[in-house]
Parts: sequence; structure tokens; C-alpha cells
Amino acid sequence: MRSLFPALAVCAALLLGAPHMAWAQTASFTPAQRAEIVDILRDALKREPSILRDAVIALQADDARTEAENRAGQLAQLTPMLTGNAADPVAGNPQGRVSIVEFYDVRCPYCRRMLPTLARLLKANPDLRLVYKDLPVLGPGSVIGAKALLAAQKQGGYQKLHDALMNGPSEVTEDLVRSQAQRLGLDWPKLQADMKGADIQGRIDVNLALSRKLDLQGTPAYIIGSRIVPGAEEFDVLQAAVDEARRTMTP
Repeated sequence: MRSLFPALAVCAALLLGAPHMAWAQTASFTPAQRAEIVDILRDALKREPSILRDAVIALQADDARTEAENRAGQLAQLTPMLTGNAADPVAGNPQGRVSIVEFYDVRCPYCRRMLPTLARLLKANPDLRLVYKDLPVLGPGSVIGAKALLAAQKQGGYQKLHDALMNGPSEVTEDLVRSQAQRLGLDWPKLQADMKGADIQGRIDVNLALSRKLDLQGTPAYIIGSRIVPGAEEFDVLQAAVDEARRTMTP
């Protein structure tokens, strides 16, 4: 939080009938003027303690507004990497007007919990495109799972292997991947070889770097329009974010 003096200066400005005073002006006060402001506020706060509270609330609101604007600008700059990478696997409507980007780990219990919520969201929004960003952050099993999924994409099997692994045991191993791949009719020797490819590791590295740029603190995390929705959220929260993104889109 900013130092206390700007809040005092704003309070004094309000008392002196100058509510339009800019924050930058507070830096130009002389020591005598600052002392006068403090004297004014000491007297005012004795009579009306809520003045300082209201000023601090205003500061916090201003900080939150600035942070939101900065985040929106950052997301706008990263949009090509978030929604425009043709290599990313997608679900829902591939040509959807609205995109939701999911950073997830195949072993993450909260990501698994979100499966029915995301399915409901896609069903309720025919114009919604779900972009998967595999983010293996929960150990070696997560890395195996992410590599297997991206390798399966080369065989057109990303979604069905995704569903199998996300609904299966949380301890993802190569044996588990092999059994599920074979059950689903995927070419296991090819998938196993593709998992070792530098291109697969490169895609994972890109996702990890992107998550750091966005300062994501865990999985799942959803990017919807100019908003980051962290964690396993309720359907209504995600739907509201989708509606907001749709409203703000250029016709």
C-alpha cells in the first residue's frame, strides 16, 4: 500500500474543497504545508474518524483498478500466444467466437474436478472454443502425462486420451499411458517415440514460460477475454466471464 501521506493529503484536499487534487500534486508541498495538512487532519479525525478510512478505501480501489488495467493490457499483448497458436489442442467449437484458455495439469485434482463444469460450459455456449495448455507442474507423472497427450495429438487422439487420463488414477505412469493408449486404439510405439521428441518438450516449455509471464500460481487457471480466473470455480463464475468477454468483443 502507498505511504500514509497521500491519503492524508487527499483528505485535506477534500476538507479544503479541492476534491480534484491529483496525487502528483502532493509531492510539491513544502514542509510547512505538510505540517499544516497534518494539523488539519488531526483536528478533523478527532471529529470524523471515517475520513481516513474512506481515503484508504479509495486508494485501494484505485490500486485495484490500475492492476486490472495493467493485466488487461498484458493479456492483450499475449493473445496471439494464448489463443492464436494453431498447434494447441482445442475442444468445443474450433471456430468459436469466444475462447477460454485452460492451463491444467493432468494430475491436478482440482483440474479433474472441473471436467463436468467445463463440459457444461461448452454445451451452454456453442460459440465457445476451449484451448488446452498442458502445464506439468506436479512432478514426473505430470510430465509423462503432458508429453503423452501432445504426442497423441499427432494421431488425432488428444481429446480421448485426455479424457481417459483425467478420469483415471492420479498417479500417471508410462505403464498407465501405454494401457490407455492401446485401449483407445492409438499406435503405442509411435506415441512412445513422439513423447521423446524435442518438439514436444518445446511446446511444454512454451506453456511454462507463458504461465510465468502471467504469474499463474497453480492449476487450473483460466484466461477468458481480459480476465484470469484462478482455481476451480463454479459454473456461474466462468459463465459470467464468458458473457463479459462476448460483450466486449468487436462486432
